[in-house]
Amino acid sequence: MPHQILIVDDNNVNLILFSVLVKQLGNCQERTFSDPLEALIWAENKPTDLVVVDYRMPQIDGLEFIRRFRQLPGHAETPVLMVTADSQKDVRYAALDLGASDFLTKPIDRLEFMSRAKNLLALQDSRHKLADRATWLADEVRKATSELVERERETVLLLAKAAEFRDPNTGAHILRMAMYSQLIGSALGLSKAEQELLLEAAPMHDIGKVGIPDDILLKAGKLDDPEFEIMKRHARIGYEILRESSSIVLQTGAEIAHSHHEKFDGSGYPDGLKGDEIPLFSRIVAVADVFDALTSARPYKVAWTLERAVAYLKDQSGRHFDPRCVGALLEKWDDVLAIRVRFGEQGDVAQGR
Repeated sequence: MPHQILIVDDNNVNLILFSVLVKQLGNCQERTFSDPLEALIWAENKPTDLVVVDYRMPQIDGLEFIRRFRQLPGHAETPVLMVTADSQKDVRYAALDLGASDFLTKPIDRLEFMSRAKNLLALQDSRHKLADRATWLADEVRKATSELVERERETVLLLAKAAEFRDPNTGAHILRMAMYSQLIGSALGLSKAEQELLLEAAPMHDIGKVGIPDDILLKAGKLDDPEFEIMKRHARIGYEILRESSSIVLQTGAEIAHSHHEKFDGSGYPDGLKGDEIPLFSRIVAVADVFDALTSARPYKVAWTLERAVAYLKDQSGRHFDPRCVGALLEKWDDVLAIRVRFGEQGDVAQGR
């Protein structure tokens, strides 16, 4: 593609001279204007590789032209070659302050013009190449980052499934409760990035169950007090497993694992946190996790109906659960039902309804 050269001079003889010289440069296309205001209008949305502008012109002089040209989108670094008289040093100083790249003195010397124009065009070509290189590098970084995120996401799911394999819950449970968590976050006004982080970190809420003995984890009946004390350890175990990771997803998973069994009234574990002392993500996951557990069939229980589960959430609002999180889940009810249909386990949906 030829270089685009903008020439602005109120003297038609000079315009003809510059046009002839530009053609001698090779691979260049000139656009000439005797009116500097018309030249600015043209340059608003046109790519330009070099500007040649005279100082003395009607309407606006070359200094004002440079000032306005530099304000146009994409022209902050376009080379500008200004034509002045040899005695106008003060004009040159002002032009440099406004962004002039180089100067020509009258009368125009052909060889001088050719050399200065070629140098400025070479500089512009180098800028374009650097910009293209920067764009290419940014694309490569995005690709590499995307691959790392995908590997991290796979690792998170594998960690979550490792806990699920030792628990009567199923893989569908971690998908549903994570999606319920995202719905709640959306209704609460979390940003897209925060919702995505919540979706990815929520499945790790019970990762600490890998450290709970099978005779307690898989017990069909109700746990006695000593057994329940052991079961409660999974919150801290999960936190210890994840907390030292440099990944923001795993760090968030550590926080959720640690405090998703805290209760809004302060009666939960492991630290007895109350209200807003409990991290928001943990309050969200508490609602999503319990709702899905209640409405899912397990070897030791049948699934609750949706009506019964909703009644329980409302009853425990302000006690076990943050009322805002309960309200947010109910606000997204149509989406909740869609998730249950899409990721339901055999028997879950029918019994849950």
